[in-house]
Amino acid sequence: MNKLIKKTLKIILPLLLGGFILYWVYQDFDFKQVKQVLLHGTNWWWMIFSLFFGVLSHMVRGWRWKQVLEPLGEHPKTSDCVNSVFVSYTANLIFPRIGDLTRCGILLKYDQISFAKSFGTVVTERLVDTVCIGLITAVTFFSQMPVFIKFLDQTGTKLSSFSHMISSVWSYIVLACLIAAAIVIYHLIRQYSFYERVKSILVNFWEGFLSLRNVKNKPLFIFYTTALWLCYFFHFYFTFYCFEFTHNLSILAALVMFTGGTYAVIVPTPNGAGPWHFVVITMMMLYGVNSTEAGIFALIVHGIQTFLVVLLGLYGWIALQVINRKLK
Repeated sequence: MNKLIKKTLKIILPLLLGGFILYWVYQDFDFKQVKQVLLHGTNWWWMIFSLFFGVLSHMVRGWRWKQVLEPLGEHPKTSDCVNSVFVSYTANLIFPRIGDLTRCGILLKYDQISFAKSFGTVVTERLVDTVCIGLITAVTFFSQMPVFIKFLDQTGTKLSSFSHMISSVWSYIVLACLIAAAIVIYHLIRQYSFYERVKSILVNFWEGFLSLRNVKNKPLFIFYTTALWLCYFFHFYFTFYCFEFTHNLSILAALVMFTGGTYAVIVPTPNGAGPWHFVVITMMMLYGVNSTEAGIFALIVHGIQTFLVVLLGLYGWIALQVINRKLK
C-alpha cells in the first residue's frame, strides 16, 4: 500500500505543482483570445517547419544513443533506439523523469541490451548534455546579461533584492520550482545508489558510463550532439514567426528564452508545464511583448509541442511492436 501511495504521489504532485503555477500565471487571462489567434493569427507553415525540428531532435538523440552503445558490443536496431526515445518523452508526461528508464527497458525487451549498460550510456549522454547547457548558458548570459539581471530583479530572485523576494509571489513560484528540482535530483541519486549495492550491475553501469571514450567516430558524435541542440533551439525559435507579435524578436531574444525554458523543464511537471510558461512569458515581456500576447504564445506553442510529443510516443509504441513482430 505504501508503494502505491508513493507512486500515486509521484504522479499527482507534479500535476498539482504545474497546475498551480499555470493557474497563477493565467488567473486573469481571457482564453477567448487564444482561440482567435489559433484560428486567424497563426502561420501554420512556420509551425509545421518548427515541428520538423522537434521530430528531428528525437531522431538524432536515438542515432547518437546507438553510437554510444556500440563500443560496448551492443548493436540495437536503429529504429528501436529512435522509437524508444519517442516513447520516453511521452512517458515523462505521465511520470516525470521516468523516460530514461523507459527507453532502457524497451531496448532490454526488444534487443536484449543490458539495462545497466544502456542506463550507464544514458547517464553519459546526460552529462554531455549538461556540458552543452552550461556552454549555451554562458554564451547567452554574457551576451544578454542586462536581460538576465532585469529578469532576476522582476521575479524577486536577485540576492540584493531580498525584501522584494519576501513580497513577490513570483519568487515563491521560483522557490517551489527549485525545491521540486532538488527532490528530483535526490530521487535520481537514490536510483543510482541502487546499482552500487550490486557489484555485477555496477560493473556494467560503469562500462556504459565510460563508453563515450571508446566511441569510434568521435566527429560524428560531436556532430550529433551539435545537431541535437540546434534542433531543440530551432524547434523553439521558428515558432516566433508564427505570430505577428513575436516575428520581430531577435535570435538573441530566442536564445535567452530557450535557455530559461531549458532550466524550467527540469522542474518535475508534465513537459515543464507551468514553470516553462512562467519563464517564457516573463522573459518575453522584457523584450516588449505585452503579457497577454506572451501568454498566448506560451499556451499555443507549449500545447502544440506537447501534442507532438504524445503523437510521437503513440507512433513509437506502435512501430516498436509492428517492426519487431515482423522480424520475429
